[in-house]
Amino acid sequence: MGLGAMKEAWQRQTRAFGHDQGDKYSCLIIDNIGMGESDKPLQRYTTSSMATDTYEILEHLGWTSKPRSLHIIGVSMGGMIAQEFGMAYPSLIASLCLISTAAQVRNTVGFYEHLRARINMFVPKTVDESLRQAKSMLFPQEWLEAKDGVTPFTEDDVWPTNGDRFGAQELKKRLDPVKFTRKGFMLQAIGAGWHVKTPAQLKEIGDKVGRDRVFVMHGDRDRLISPPHVVDLENGFGGRESGITVIIKEGGGHALMGEDWKWFNETIEEFWLKPKEPRE
Repeated sequence: MGLGAMKEAWQRQTRAFGHDQGDKYSCLIIDNIGMGESDKPLQRYTTSSMATDTYEILEHLGWTSKPRSLHIIGVSMGGMIAQEFGMAYPSLIASLCLISTAAQVRNTVGFYEHLRARINMFVPKTVDESLRQAKSMLFPQEWLEAKDGVTPFTEDDVWPTNGDRFGAQELKKRLDPVKFTRKGFMLQAIGAGWHVKTPAQLKEIGDKVGRDRVFVMHGDRDRLISPPHVVDLENGFGGRESGITVIIKEGGGHALMGEDWKWFNETIEEFWLKPKEPRE
């Protein structure tokens, strides 16, 4: 899960893989500590501890007994958690998919703009302003204004535009005082802000997981984690010539799995099915 996101954000993936292709795949989605149905203790949150949480749930479910059986996908902060999982449990990984994420969030836009963006995350806002900001940071304006492209589940599940549908989902989330709390959001933000994977650590992940199992995807119009961050990831793993797969989505924003979910699902599965070198 990304910062402040809940497991419902993956509904188009769980439907495609866990339901429509339930004979081939099983899906596990969880709310990270501090959000949704997970506990929200007042303590330091780290991406490494969240990776441990994920492992412990997988172990409880009996999903850690078979090597190279897990397709790990993480978006944004979830991609940072996925990096930590790859570092700690490489032998479990069939593929490591790092979407719209960074090895370390750094200043790519200038000092004052970067400082303003960081401070703005913690400034109290009205619900309307929070929704406006979330929309602009996660999606391109053209996508927000486009006709809603989701097949409705019910007669009430009809929205004029993509932005209207996302706004309704986000409003429902933010108005839930149990699942979405300011404390949980802030502690997750601090954890993501402190995440660091050095080039040496990325090299170690690539060595242990296998670079042909590493998949990096980023939108070239991502406003939340700017495109230069994908270059850091790519170079840390040794560049495309090392065997990793890198896809830059032209016109893509931050939340690619919701913005263009059919393309996202097809592209991810194509990578899953691509032959990989056998590894212990």
